[in-house]
Amino acid sequence: MTMDVSLQDMKPGDSARVVGFAKGERDYRQRLLAMGLTPGAEFSVTRVAPMGDPVEITVRNFTLTLRKAEAAILRAKRT
Repeated sequence: MTMDVSLQDMKPGDSARVVGFAKGERDYRQRLLAMGLTPGAEFSVTRVAPMGDPVEITVRNFTLTLRKAEAAILRAKRT
């Protein structure tokens, strides 16, 4: 079973699939899309900074680091 999850609530080793983005925040959405976080893309969390910002993920065989503001608009389901 899959469930909605916020990237901010995930821990290293967790995996999810992008299902969409929050409304608004067009600049961040465009940036995430350009970096390969398109709907359907699977990613896994590799590291989380002690205070939760930033979060490092692996998507499409490369590592990407996202700040809280960017991570907050990402909608995902656990895989």
